[in-house]
Amino acid sequence: MKRSFLPLLATGLLALASCNDASKSGTAASGTDSNMANTPGASADTAATAMSGDSSGPASSGTAMGDANGPTAPHATDKQFMESAAHSDQNEIQQSKMALAKGVTGMAKDMANKMIADHTKSTADLKMIAARKGVTLPTDMDADHKAMKPAMEKLSGKDFEQKYLAQMVADHQKTANTMMAHEKMTKDADLKAFIGKTLPVVQQHLGMAQKDSGMKM
Repeated sequence: MKRSFLPLLATGLLALASCNDASKSGTAASGTDSNMANTPGASADTAATAMSGDSSGPASSGTAMGDANGPTAPHATDKQFMESAAHSDQNEIQQSKMALAKGVTGMAKDMANKMIADHTKSTADLKMIAARKGVTLPTDMDADHKAMKPAMEKLSGKDFEQKYLAQMVADHQKTANTMMAHEKMTKDADLKAFIGKTLPVVQQHLGMAQKDSGMKM
């Protein structure tokens, strides 16, 4: 009787120990997932990296990602961000109108028409937010783009197209960076929603400009 009871007791103890080890492993794995989910921006950053390979590369959908740690326009306050975003819209709209006036064709023409349509829409969206917050938005290009305008006006044909497309890449990279950076710092729900709606469009523009300009993506 005693001899038959001892093996059964030993088997029971081994089974209990195994269950405890399995429970600890499950808790550790669950804790890792929970920590990642509760880390601000972890999911978005991981997803962006998975899509593009790094934060500044192209996404699989044909868009190109921004980099919140890359070069940005001044955006220390929400007011500055809105002013910067309004300038960005005007930079693209006015350069694109110049491109159409110069008779660009093909991809450059498609790009120009899309820039005018999309940035006019984002301007309208931003105006509604700015009006509620008592912010007056600029209605012209920023100083840098005003300064480069005379040189661009002297160009024509393929020279102009190449300059225009290269500028679209540079502008949209900076705008995407700025939006990503400000989304992390602002507490304003309206601006967070605006960025959430507008950033994918800017990223699409960036990918389009990179492709059309022949830049490596």
